[in-house]
Amino acid sequence: MKVAESTIIETQAINKERTLIMPQGLLGFEEIKQYALTANPEEEPFLWMRARAGDLDLAFVVLSPYEVLGAYHPDIPNDDARALDIATPEDAWVLSIVTMRGGGRATVNLKGPIVVNRHTLIAKQVVIVNAAEYPLDYPLPVASE
Repeated sequence: MKVAESTIIETQAINKERTLIMPQGLLGFEEIKQYALTANPEEEPFLWMRARAGDLDLAFVVLSPYEVLGAYHPDIPNDDARALDIATPEDAWVLSIVTMRGGGRATVNLKGPIVVNRHTLIAKQVVIVNAAEYPLDYPLPVASE
């Protein structure tokens, strides 16, 4: 299922903590099934995805991949779309994990986005069908002073 940028500004809709349910967890963190998603207006368009697992102190910075690559058109595998109960592209909300690199560099994962059913907040990290078209470590532009 091809997914395009939503016309809904999701970060503005997160005015309180929301919980993403990830039945399969994230790659490498399969045991963690819930993440609190929070937004801070001063940090937009970035969001925080914090693990909800006891005393574990784990958080990921995420953002919409459309913020860095407007021509991003992920093709979500049909099995994943069905598992998430996504019937139309408008049902999906796509997030990419940000990785901090040395020297103030940061990249986003465009091959394996987190796809969220915007109605149920059930989410899954997927490998998109057209992954060969996108890098695993797409560079974020450097912020100007």
